[in-house]
Amino acid sequence: MRKALLCGEGFEHRKQWIEDRLELLANNFSLSVASFAVMDNHLHVLCRLNPDQARNWSAAEVLRRWMAIYPPTTLDIEDPRIVQAWIADQARDQEKVEVLRSRLQNLDWFMKSLKEPLARLANKEDDCKGAFWEGRYKSIAILDEEALLATCAYIDLNVVAAGIAATPETSPHTSVHQRVTHARKQGHLSKLRKARQGSVAACQAAGNVDQDHWLLPIEDRREHTNAQPASDREGMLEGFSLGSYLLLVNYTGRLFRQGKARLGAGVREIFERLGTSQEIWGDRLKKMLSSSVLFGRYFASQRASLRQLAKACGHNWTGWKKTSSGCTA
Repeated sequence: MRKALLCGEGFEHRKQWIEDRLELLANNFSLSVASFAVMDNHLHVLCRLNPDQARNWSAAEVLRRWMAIYPPTTLDIEDPRIVQAWIADQARDQEKVEVLRSRLQNLDWFMKSLKEPLARLANKEDDCKGAFWEGRYKSIAILDEEALLATCAYIDLNVVAAGIAATPETSPHTSVHQRVTHARKQGHLSKLRKARQGSVAACQAAGNVDQDHWLLPIEDRREHTNAQPASDREGMLEGFSLGSYLLLVNYTGRLFRQGKARLGAGVREIFERLGTSQEIWGDRLKKMLSSSVLFGRYFASQRASLRQLAKACGHNWTGWKKTSSGCTA
């Protein structure tokens, strides 16, 4: 183990390695990446598992996705005829296809497929051996909307909290920076600027900006009939746009840096929708961003979410405790 800032001074280019690998894996695994932040010595990733998606893949689709992640070294993957022949041959082994299908919907395999190639690249650069990150990854299940948004905002604000960037949208190697950069390339930056000013209508108008990006869209437009244009992509929250999210994250960022922030109509409406207040939200995020480690296996903003989980698991109790980030078990 290096006991070093593996992506710190002199090695910042490795952060782009991680970002690129996350995109590749998100495009091929049966899961979505909702947010991420690549720091000097650790990584935060918020994922949504989609096991049903993998169950509907054909054998050929499973093999194409696995090949994209782990290209066979003996195969000329630039030749479509060779690739097609390889897929047809491998598809005959139904047991192998089902093993790969299972891996492509598994979080452990997602993290393994992220870490191992990065370790090889870094080991070659450092002329050494060993794992890239010292410890095994830790996962926490998110149980309700407010906890989901708090976690997403916490991840996107990590770089601001570390003093590396002044605003969320200028934070390098984060999902919020990716979303804003994508909007700029698509010519939608004016929509996001208006959303930042707190206009509720502008926040809603900015809802479709990230629908064609590789990250999980903030707004789920599949069932929301008032959302225009509609989308068949799964998103994080129904009726909650990217504009609203950026408004909330910018409000929280100012709260963290300055200790106060103007509560506009748009932010007030967000808190009303979540059934919380600016005081509760501000206190929760300040404590999350001031803590070096998040504890627990589950994260919920309300005890009721943990009780519901316990009931579904056949338990009559929850070992819940109130923490800086909400209720955990």
